[in-house]
Amino acid sequence: MHPGYGFLSENSAFQEALHAEGIKFIGPNSKAIHAMGDKIESKKIASQAGVNTIPGYVGEVDSEADCIRIANEVGYPVMIKASAGGGGKGMRVANSDAEAIEGFRLSKDEALASFGDDRMLIEKFVEEPRHIEI
Repeated sequence: MHPGYGFLSENSAFQEALHAEGIKFIGPNSKAIHAMGDKIESKKIASQAGVNTIPGYVGEVDSEADCIRIANEVGYPVMIKASAGGGGKGMRVANSDAEAIEGFRLSKDEALASFGDDRMLIEKFVEEPRHIEI
């Protein structure tokens, strides 16, 4: 089965269910799907492989205090984003400590409501980015 693009192609439980039924899944295995869907995990994997990534904190941001500390280390503007996010949900740009606190709160709440996972990360905000998928 080829799952197409998006929803089912990014669902490791779907791939595992097909495998359990003896149906060949055309695409990555469930471990790879899980790693790709978790931004913190995928950044760690990319960093360990020597792949260039957007500068930022490779790990979970635990609190507002951590958010401010990390944002100042990375340097404003920063992107506060949900590890499990996608489609622009759970993402906020911050240009100051006040915006970082508000962005952290809003993104965390939105991520929990949308994805059931409120883990957050922070990276340098890239103006006029180019999105490339292979």
